[in-house]
Amino acid sequence: MNKAVRLSLTLGVCGAILAGCGANFGERGKTAEELTDDVVYEDRRRPPSRLRDVLFGRTDPAKIGGVNKYLWNASLEVLNFLPVQSVDPFTGVIVTGYGTPPGGGRAYRATILVTDPALDARSISVALQTRGGPVSAATQRAVEDAIMTRARQLRDRDSRF
Repeated sequence: MNKAVRLSLTLGVCGAILAGCGANFGERGKTAEELTDDVVYEDRRRPPSRLRDVLFGRTDPAKIGGVNKYLWNASLEVLNFLPVQSVDPFTGVIVTGYGTPPGGGRAYRATILVTDPALDARSISVALQTRGGPVSAATQRAVEDAIMTRARQLRDRDSRF
């Protein structure tokens, strides 16, 4: 291959690379938010903004992945005395280690499953256990009720803004 052909190919490849990378070449540079979006969202689009959500009807801004953010945050707040071992907001699972509630003498651990984006009692399931075995259904129900109450408080607080 002669030098002229090699030089033409090299310049062509460099031009193609620059053209592919330089969608904003010659325009003002990207903002920090745009650069962050490129890293975070990669090939996916950025989720619509709040204003766009209102104008074009996003289904539910309270969702994190496939779960309700109020139930998720309320679960973490109500059971904050338990050490968190693992969380997965996309499947809605929170697994904790043993911990003793303030003023209590018995250690508990919990597995919380938030199954639905709706703020509804059937959207959350709590499995509590002591070192001696599972707790009573009434205790589990009381914890679920406390989480639901806190989730509603969080939603009400957000709706004021």
